[in-house]
Amino acid sequence: MNDPSLLQRCQRIGTSTWSDALDGFAIDGVIRGVAQRSGRGRCIGFAVTAREASGPRGAYPRTDFAVGRMIASVGPGQVLMIDANGAEVSTCGGLAALAASLRGAAGVIIDGGCRDVDEIRATNLWLASRFVTPTTGKTRIRVEAIGEPIRVGGVPVDPGDLVVGDETGIVVIPREALDQVLAKAEALLRKDLEIEAALRGGQSFSEAAAAADYI
Repeated sequence: MNDPSLLQRCQRIGTSTWSDALDGFAIDGVIRGVAQRSGRGRCIGFAVTAREASGPRGAYPRTDFAVGRMIASVGPGQVLMIDANGAEVSTCGGLAALAASLRGAAGVIIDGGCRDVDEIRATNLWLASRFVTPTTGKTRIRVEAIGEPIRVGGVPVDPGDLVVGDETGIVVIPREALDQVLAKAEALLRKDLEIEAALRGGQSFSEAAAAADYI
């Protein structure tokens, strides 16, 4: 499933272009309300999914937190996508981030909270979350499922979907639609490069955009 050559093609394309390509197929793939906290450059990989339940302190045994199971499920070319139902409780701290980075994970994206942001940044792991909070997930969070369909930031995510994150945002491209969305995104990228070259060659934006049928 984790095709390195496919990821190399996708790596060149930013989230804005992916979003435009998804619009062309009426696919809502832009994650809302989840922001990058750590990492540089573009995060790209195939989704490994996890779903959590949350409650007040003492709601679950500490063993139900099971962050180790989630970390063990992800590796190179993969992004761990965690559906914590938007709970303002930390699912990932510095040690978990270090473990994920040592496994070669492409990134971790949490519809919930993280903590120890300074430690996470020291690992160079690309990580995004809805909240940053010091509140631990121990006895407040239970891992319910790994490898099942989830929702993150309002977007459905299935195992194996392509996930792309950068400083602009995060998008999910359904695996079954990836070939056609990628073809569209590459065409849009070529058009952008054509306009850029025209602008650098002295054309006005209006001239360059009209010539490329941009707007």
